[in-house]
Amino acid sequence: MMATLRNPRGRLPAARPMIKHNVTSIDVARLAEVSQSAVSRSFTPGASVAPETRRRVLEAAHKLGYRPNAIARTLSTRLSKMIAVVVSHLQNQFYPVVIETLSQRLQQDGYHVLLFITETEDADELLADLLSYQVDGIVMASTSLSSGLAQQMAEARIPVVMFNRVSRAGRISTVSSDNFGGGKAVAHFLADGGHSRVAYLAGTEDSSTNHDREAGLREGLAERGLRVVARAVGHYRFEAAQTAALELFGPLVTASERPDAVFVASDHMAFAVIDTLRLELGLRVPEDVSVVGFDNVPQAAWGAYRLTTVQQDAGPMIEATVHMLLQQLEDDAVTRDHVVIPTQLIQRHSARLPASGLPASGLPASGLPAPGLPASNPKVST
Repeated sequence: MMATLRNPRGRLPAARPMIKHNVTSIDVARLAEVSQSAVSRSFTPGASVAPETRRRVLEAAHKLGYRPNAIARTLSTRLSKMIAVVVSHLQNQFYPVVIETLSQRLQQDGYHVLLFITETEDADELLADLLSYQVDGIVMASTSLSSGLAQQMAEARIPVVMFNRVSRAGRISTVSSDNFGGGKAVAHFLADGGHSRVAYLAGTEDSSTNHDREAGLREGLAERGLRVVARAVGHYRFEAAQTAALELFGPLVTASERPDAVFVASDHMAFAVIDTLRLELGLRVPEDVSVVGFDNVPQAAWGAYRLTTVQQDAGPMIEATVHMLLQQLEDDAVTRDHVVIPTQLIQRHSARLPASGLPASGLPASGLPAPGLPASNPKVST
């Protein structure tokens, strides 16, 4: 049994204060017999330093238990090596994949991500707050900002790239898929499949992605002598999409009025539509209703859905975003560039096929050839 020693008054003896020596880069430089700047370069990704020098520095740092002070480095270089990522609609399966891949890509260049989540697409209030974190750049995914705040960012020389959104608000660079081309390809696909009553389930009304996807659908249908016969709004949310599906296909809609196909502005909402059609309304997909989504998230290939959808190629979108950010940081200038990445219609089993059929994997939606052919270059404008 362990006894606890107490002083005569019954109180525990006072603990002796621990004196801790903070190891600095000067200590590492002395042990490694190099300059302090060599220590700094050894811990800076991409910096020029001889392999032998780096080895000696890392060995000395390990012996001394040295860790670089990121805050001190920020004060000396005026760079935090932090990129803020602002995102809404995180329940959409497309964005967790984007955040993971974007974070890994930025880390390759020595940057780290600060994630900010907003409940609305208007990020003005949040952006004004996050500037206090001294971030080097900002990626806005599924969010937007006012022209006034965009100008403030430009004056502060903080590069901002809007991911999967298009904006005319000041000097803001944007990266997006060809949403209009994707919507138009869906229209042609459904018309060629014999559908005559096509509905549209919208995302967020004022988002550029929703606007362009719907505009492409309407133009493509008009080219085939058709129109959108019904429309509902799902706000890019699962529960709202279920309600919207009941509005489009529920008991109050007669069989003659019921759409025979629906283009849904995101896969996340398309899953809700398929569940509602099958489980609540007893309708068959695609025999009674064809469903087409947008994004091609991993779950779209699951056996329960096998969703026909338009693929957003996240890889090139992320690469373009990182390139824009790093180029502006290197030039110390805010620019306004726009990159549009082609899309591809991926055919599975949630929509009836045209009589002529399709290739097994899909067809081009906006200039991107079928697999096995060379891809076209992204569209870039300044």
